[in-house]
Amino acid sequence: MVKNSKLVAPFLKWVGGKRQLMPSIINLLPKNIKDLDYIEPFIGGGAVLFHLQPKNAIVNDYNKELINVYEVIKSNLSELIDDLKKHENNADYFYKIRGLDRTEDFNTLSPIQRASRVIFLNKTCFNGLYRVNNAGEFNAPFGRYKNPNIVNEPTLKAVSKYLNSNNITLRSEDYADIINNASQNSFIYLDPPYHPLSESSNFTGYVQGGWDALDQIRLRENCDLLTKKGVKFLLSNSSAPLIKEQYAHYNITIVKANRAINSNGSNRGEVDEVLIRNYE
Repeated sequence: MVKNSKLVAPFLKWVGGKRQLMPSIINLLPKNIKDLDYIEPFIGGGAVLFHLQPKNAIVNDYNKELINVYEVIKSNLSELIDDLKKHENNADYFYKIRGLDRTEDFNTLSPIQRASRVIFLNKTCFNGLYRVNNAGEFNAPFGRYKNPNIVNEPTLKAVSKYLNSNNITLRSEDYADIINNASQNSFIYLDPPYHPLSESSNFTGYVQGGWDALDQIRLRENCDLLTKKGVKFLLSNSSAPLIKEQYAHYNITIVKANRAINSNGSNRGEVDEVLIRNYE
């Protein structure tokens, strides 16, 4: 049996990344996970995908700029690395690159330049925060890091090799369109934008428009449809009352996670999150 490569790992810092929850997630996976086709409709930084390294997977995110990064790493790695080496770690340059999505020039960027921009901003912005405003414009401030790892060649090369050596389909669609095609031979890991525990912890920003309670309820309705079809899913979310109420009929496991992103510094630290599944 081929061992998974430890170099295949997230290349972006992503809010709510799943690395620290990995032991709990692994513990709750179906016993026959290796026999199932893997589907991840909210890929984000990809921690679970890269840990499992399935041979057959459908990877999706509504954030088209994010999926473009995965596509470029898969198809144009050397050009991407060359472009990443051009970036400068200073505030003036950062705000010039950040501001591109507010201009007509953004539409003239190649997929490689757009992917390079996302990685550069992620590595040099404050807290490694991918955040856009309601107009869909990147709005995290400059991070002032001395030596950010903008060009992480070993990881980028390993991820590119993984994406090319296996049957990995990359999509950018509404998650419901992705999971509606799942069969009983599929396993779905769902990591949607978390429902806020309080107003101060409300993080909006992976995609224009954000997520609200109605989006969470729609997701639960889609999970009900999966259950009727006999498709196994595991879902992570905050332990907000709405989430526990919506999934009351499912298996809910409470887990602890350290979260560093909150507008109120005193609210950072260990919080309860939930892992929800529709199988034993």
